[in-house]
Amino acid sequence: MTHRIAPDIAPERAWFKSSYSEANGTACVEIAHLPDIAQVGIRDSKDKGGPVLVVTAGAWAEFVAAVRTV
Repeated sequence: MTHRIAPDIAPERAWFKSSYSEANGTACVEIAHLPDIAQVGIRDSKDKGGPVLVVTAGAWAEFVAAVRTV
């Protein structure tokens, strides 16, 4: 496993927060779609230059679908 940080994954303009994020912005994650490699980057919105979790687009879609059923 290699250490990857947000600026290495996607430009700042690619990251966005969910519309379900807290209004005060203290507990948010941001994602960036990485279509060239069919993956999604996930980062802590409070640490924009920090580490990123990268998952396949399929895994992300399954996660979102599961969360929507809760």
